[in-house]
Amino acid sequence: MAKRVAVIDIGSNSVRMVVYEKTSRYAFHQLHEEKSKVRISENAYKDNGNLQEIPMQRAFNALADFIKISESFNARKLLCVATSALRDAPNQQDFLREVKKKLKLNIKIISGEKEAYFGAIACANLLPKQSNAMSIDIGGGSTEISAIDKDSVSNTISLKLGTVRLKELYFDNDDIDGAIEYIDAQLSLISDFDISTLIGIGGTFRAISSAILQSQNYPLDKIHAYEYSLETFSEYIEKILDTKSSNELSALGIKNNRLDVIKPGTLILQRVIKKFNIHKVITSGVGVREGVYLSDLLRNSKHKFPHNYNTSIKYLIDSHVQDKAFSILLNSLSKKLFDLTKETLSLDESYRYELGIAAKLYPTGSNIHFYSQNKHTYYLIQSALEYGFTHKNITLIATLTKYAKNRLPTTSHLQKYAQLLPAEHITKALSYLLSLSIALLSHRPRNIDFQMKIEDGTIIIDSKDKLYIAEDAVKKLECSHETLRVVFNS
Repeated sequence: MAKRVAVIDIGSNSVRMVVYEKTSRYAFHQLHEEKSKVRISENAYKDNGNLQEIPMQRAFNALADFIKISESFNARKLLCVATSALRDAPNQQDFLREVKKKLKLNIKIISGEKEAYFGAIACANLLPKQSNAMSIDIGGGSTEISAIDKDSVSNTISLKLGTVRLKELYFDNDDIDGAIEYIDAQLSLISDFDISTLIGIGGTFRAISSAILQSQNYPLDKIHAYEYSLETFSEYIEKILDTKSSNELSALGIKNNRLDVIKPGTLILQRVIKKFNIHKVITSGVGVREGVYLSDLLRNSKHKFPHNYNTSIKYLIDSHVQDKAFSILLNSLSKKLFDLTKETLSLDESYRYELGIAAKLYPTGSNIHFYSQNKHTYYLIQSALEYGFTHKNITLIATLTKYAKNRLPTTSHLQKYAQLLPAEHITKALSYLLSLSIALLSHRPRNIDFQMKIEDGTIIIDSKDKLYIAEDAVKKLECSHETLRVVFNS
């Protein structure tokens, strides 16, 4: 597969392009994103789905610029898909021929089921694993739904429900009862969905989640994998549907580019949560574009990453860790120390994974600037440790690296991120274990050249050689546990 790939998604409301770059076989990151609200479906639903001249020209102009952007990044492959508006348009060939003739761009119109599948495999691969989940992607002309169980996708379905479609057919005529009747008739086509988690894809869902995030003074500025309760979701939906003006919607945190279509999309979501027994809501920052890219990247592995593989971790290591052997060694030692002290420090086994990831990624910041390593590592993890992690995972891992080899997490930091971090004694204990791991490897051995054991709350380090630098580094550490000590026998 080409190192750089551009993906264009022509939706009913917007045309979007992303450029991805591989850093190794399955590791990648996003280089660029561009969006244009061309609304190619404007006035089409009032004319039996036929695309209108002005919207088609807007879409053509956007595609011409997107191709130039793709070329500026030296993308070696350009994948372009179109969804509902073109799929349903009787005059689709007029647009396709014009684009192919003048722009040399081949547009692939995908079926509704394929669109649902692309969005779902993006969620299955790039969100924390979920059981009994349903993904929903509300577009301008259609809504795609799939069942997700961990990394498996099934029951893909596409419904003729969309924000622009409902706006033009019902909301512009103030026929809300007719819209509800139409939505419910479409939802009646769905069966065999036993779900407890709703995964939201697309602009409508992200707009609502962004507004909720801001209203709750949420400490992490990240929409992907943002999770909240059905109660919170339902209350906000009611507030949106009760508004009487654009000013009221803006006051709720809805951005200007969504004001005219947010109510139709919100009404669809309200009818969905009335139909299914949902308990938890998760926002996806990925969708069709990522699914198209992953279907190409993972085409030889059934559209799944290898077991226990995380593309964000691998990208960070590929791009920012110079001494990968030390990263692996630090990861190994931190987990050994966890196993040794978990009973003494009252640590649940689940935290072993996060400590190990924090240790593995600790060196990333030094590639930017040695003397501010912790600050840069903290920022990189908060922003780029994106795929496959919950916000609680990310916050804990980032926190451990921020205070590593320095001091225990401050009270102000613990208070700011209280809703995402574990109890104070747990966070501080894990922080100490990471700092201890770094200190014990101060002499940068090629392998762990000492033995460890614990007796009556004392960690005993046995070594053939005098670990002078390591011993001095350990003495400077602030310990999280009053009775825990470290002694050296060498």
